[in-house]
Amino acid sequence: MLNPNLDDIQLTKEDYERYSRHLILPEVGVDGQKRLKAASVLCIGTGGLGSPLILYLAAAGIGRIGLVDFDVVDYSNLQRQIIHGTSWVNKPKIESAKNRILEINPHCQVDLYNTRLSSDNALEIFEPYDIVVDGTDNFPTRYLVNDACVLLNKPNVYGSIFRFEGQATVFNYEEGPNYRDLYPEPPPPGLVPSCAEGGVLGILPGIIGVIQATETIKIILGEGNTLSGRLLLYNSLDMSFRELKLRPNPVRPVIEELIDYEEFCGIPDAQAAEAEQQAAMTEMNVTDLKTLIDSGSDDFVLLDVRNPNEYEIAKIPGAVLVPLSEIENGAGVEKVRELVNGHKLIAHCKMGGRSAKALAILKDAGIEGTNVTGGILAWSREVDPSVPQY
Repeated sequence: MLNPNLDDIQLTKEDYERYSRHLILPEVGVDGQKRLKAASVLCIGTGGLGSPLILYLAAAGIGRIGLVDFDVVDYSNLQRQIIHGTSWVNKPKIESAKNRILEINPHCQVDLYNTRLSSDNALEIFEPYDIVVDGTDNFPTRYLVNDACVLLNKPNVYGSIFRFEGQATVFNYEEGPNYRDLYPEPPPPGLVPSCAEGGVLGILPGIIGVIQATETIKIILGEGNTLSGRLLLYNSLDMSFRELKLRPNPVRPVIEELIDYEEFCGIPDAQAAEAEQQAAMTEMNVTDLKTLIDSGSDDFVLLDVRNPNEYEIAKIPGAVLVPLSEIENGAGVEKVRELVNGHKLIAHCKMGGRSAKALAILKDAGIEGTNVTGGILAWSREVDPSVPQY
């Protein structure tokens, strides 16, 4: 529980009206609302998780909210990032979020950090705030947020989402576990698909983000039992909640400084391996592919390695679907071998990454091919704008 000097905090007549439903709760009351007004919360990310938690923290009367994000609003964000609107597309997310916060609560102080969080700036950015809420979607930043919170002894309210499932907990609070107790080592790069690759139910981050906001407010008020020491797992398809116990690992490494988290998560090595793989791979752009298709040539096979539902959204004429998952498990390799049958193989996916991976597997099986750089998104941008972007 935080311990501000409540004598220095005054509620105005407007505050009494605005927060009347809080004030009549015995667990909140005047002192609790003063605690909320005195509190400062730093939100890392203003995307799917950040959107609902920021909205509810502002509405609850948090006096100071910091926002860290360097991205701009994209149309694909609007399915779940409800703090943003269509008029803010291609504009900074933190500006969009601030605008909405002040519509909800014009008395909230909003600090903007339009920057990529790094080991060089994290401690300075975190230091003025009571609580840090992690709304990020990648492992290097999650480890960075955790370690900075440990070094500064600040609670870290954590959430994550994928497809139809989410999880939430509170790290580094009242001698409870931290993120490294849940994940001592990061998974190999690329093992866990991003939301852009795997998809996410738009409502899901609303549920997990609201849980994060609830935990943040409980910490400020000092009421109830937080999720510290408990990992809450949510499955939206089953509408089920489960809990796993978390305990501090007595032999975990002591965090003494911030490190290079990209390197810790193996990203430079993975990028180098990918670059080496691409350097050894034959590639073609979508313009050349269009020329080849228009020529009427029948000496090539165009392979689409995306998922079937993606194939239904958008396709390149003549492409044959063999998902990467089938190629990875071996069944698709023989299917491709039969399709090629002496013809030239050309492969594409959404952006070029999965098709490159598929071609590497096929090459090991003795099937050479050419990768389409930029994938079907490049086809939509440069060849046929009628093909939907997704």
